Amino acid sequence: MAVESHQDGRTTQGEAICPYCGVGCRLWMEAAYGGLIRIKGVADAPANLGGICAKGATLGQVIQTPDRLMMPQFRTHREKERRPVGWAEALQWVSGRFREIISKHGPHAVAFYGSGQLDSEAGYLAVKLFKGSIGTNNTDSNSRLCMAAAVAGYRTSLGADGPPTCYADIDLSDCMVVWGSNMAEAFPVTFDRVRARLKANPEVDMIVVDPRRTNTAEVAKLHVPVAPGGDIPLMNAVGRLLIERDAVDRRFVEDHTEGFEAYRDSLLQADWREMVEASGVSEALVRTLAKRIAGARRWLTFYCQGLNQSTVGMWKNNSVINLHLLTGQIGKPGAGPFSLTGQPNAMGGREVGLLAQALPGYRFTEDPGHRAEVEEYWGRAEGTISARPGLTAVEMFRALESGRLNAVWIAATNPAVSLPDLHHIRRALAKAELVVVQDPYHPTETSLLADVLLPTSQWAEKTFTSTNSERLVSYSEQVINPPGLAWPDWQIIARFGEAMGYPGFDFHDSSQVWDEFIELTAGRPCDMSGMASARLRASRHLRWPCPNADHPGTERLYLDRKFPTPSGRARFHARPHQPPRETTDHEFPLVLTTGRIYTHWHTMTRTGKSPKLVQREPSAYVEVHPDDAASVGLAAGQLAELTSRRGTLRLPVRFNPGLSRGLVFVPFHWGDQYGEQTAANYLTISAIGRIAKQPEFKYCAVRLAPAPDAPQPEPVFARTVRSERPLKPVVVKTEQMTPRSVETVCAEPDGATAAVPGAHGRSAHARGHGPGPVGRGEPGAGVAVQSGDDHV
Repeated sequence: MAVESHQDGRTTQGEAICPYCGVGCRLWMEAAYGGLIRIKGVADAPANLGGICAKGATLGQVIQTPDRLMMPQFRTHREKERRPVGWAEALQWVSGRFREIISKHGPHAVAFYGSGQLDSEAGYLAVKLFKGSIGTNNTDSNSRLCMAAAVAGYRTSLGADGPPTCYADIDLSDCMVVWGSNMAEAFPVTFDRVRARLKANPEVDMIVVDPRRTNTAEVAKLHVPVAPGGDIPLMNAVGRLLIERDAVDRRFVEDHTEGFEAYRDSLLQADWREMVEASGVSEALVRTLAKRIAGARRWLTFYCQGLNQSTVGMWKNNSVINLHLLTGQIGKPGAGPFSLTGQPNAMGGREVGLLAQALPGYRFTEDPGHRAEVEEYWGRAEGTISARPGLTAVEMFRALESGRLNAVWIAATNPAVSLPDLHHIRRALAKAELVVVQDPYHPTETSLLADVLLPTSQWAEKTFTSTNSERLVSYSEQVINPPGLAWPDWQIIARFGEAMGYPGFDFHDSSQVWDEFIELTAGRPCDMSGMASARLRASRHLRWPCPNADHPGTERLYLDRKFPTPSGRARFHARPHQPPRETTDHEFPLVLTTGRIYTHWHTMTRTGKSPKLVQREPSAYVEVHPDDAASVGLAAGQLAELTSRRGTLRLPVRFNPGLSRGLVFVPFHWGDQYGEQTAANYLTISAIGRIAKQPEFKYCAVRLAPAPDAPQPEPVFARTVRSERPLKPVVVKTEQMTPRSVETVCAEPDGATAAVPGAHGRSAHARGHGPGPVGRGEPGAGVAVQSGDDHV
């Protein structure tokens, strides 16, 4: 679809969902001169209530940039240059190569690696193409890196994926626990709603559980500095205290759960001292945490990568849900476990089946009945969908390196920065027989290694649907035209399916794809069959389940206390502490954890193009506790070498007294395009959980030392803290709401001012407040406390 593009200053307007995190902010846009000139949050949008963060406000700077990929390109040999071609030639050549590889090696020699940034239409067609036509389940996404443990946790504990909560629960809860998420920086618009609730209701409690004293912890009334990997022992200790204090909702447990006795016995039989010591938290603080939870009438837990990105991530999710089941705090307003989704359509990808184990409508490839249902709907022969388990993200690249996988199609993601142990990832892509990259930008670290480049439309350049963290499905409309020959992702996949000769890919617009997909959700836990494209376009958003055209959508799940398990009951799981895959020792005495910062997102393919965002955070760094730095002779601002068993980085040091001692933090956003030895994932370990298959990004052993021959730092005190100040806007029109509504006016077509909702002011790090030591307070003490395997 094309829109009228005004180069003479006349404008077009429209609304779309922000392409960054999973909050799902609805943005109003005005376009002229072929670009976006004005962006603001939509005041009546349930996800953001008019709010917008600095990244969303500067989207006009990054959508139509000089590095946009304008035409398909391919090369016939690695030593040759890629040449630009038209779509017909590109699709003919790529389909021919896929047929050759499949004919020679079989369907499991090819794979699709997608993203939580793909819209639902594109994700659905990728599943239909690879699983339902080619016949391989090697179809995974980068959501494996962020949400696979949450998926497995919901499924094993509650019977189905999907948060049972919604953002409106913030306004009803009297105790909010943020566990393993720097919500203020990673989900700032939602956190503004939390902040507004606390300000208007001082009696509402907020607790943060995190090894780092973050901006989120600064707003909390209680910060619990859990040791890296100490989450399960801490949750088990809290559960035991709740049982011993008789703070259990016995009616709920007896009527609506199963497995309680085994869970209770595992906690009461465990050694209390070992449990507390493994948590890294003082016994007094453990008891305080349990008391605060026991006293809450409606408590809500927000959690994210601190729990998910672990080889025991599924167990951590089960353990959070155990506490909610124990207290009956689920299936009612203002309460429940709430996993925060990291990408704009990671939830939608889960719904359409864009994970190796999944099929559309929360079905699974392991289930013969599910395979048969989908085959019949797609008109495929029995057995077309394979029973063979598909390769997940890390497994996929291991298989490329070993030669078990020959071709990979990568869409809307940058694995040469985002996957763990990057030396291995780069070797895998170099050994692949064929690498196809479908992306709006070139070069990226991954596109430089590709044989085929396919240009895609961006979020404001297409019509699409997506689902946010609270199960809200939103319609987005095209506002501007894409540059060059860029196509929407769904169109590329559909036309490739036709080029491969498969039936059922003759779609003419995205609404046809959507309407086909939602029929597959009828009767399923994520039922969207009442969300036909025409209705969704008119309403702009609906929340599933929504089983018919008259249904208003569902705010909260399990209000009837019935769960989608065979027994209709939610399940307790006994989850004992597991030792780490990689431990610290005298050679590698520190633990590295990675994560996001406020200014950037993922691998900076967008935010790295915004002058305002880059000005605020221009380069990578390592955060260190001052005591750990002093022990190796490092000063603030000095260049350090950070080394793991897999690689070495050279980064400037920032002091953070709010870090637990023995822990260092590096943001993962920067890749090789921003400098050598700056990508955090050259250090991380590729260990994955046995069930969720999610990698361990929060724990690997490292050492720190001054970089040889590095110049001494300038004596600038600002370098000793993380920069948390708001960007200075050029023109900002602000309307006070709850949370803040920011309207950004761009003076130039490619410009946007940056506005930060809420107070991102001077942090605890500048004031010198911190949680104190982990364990006995020695560098590296109390940190070797995580990992193991997921088990059902």
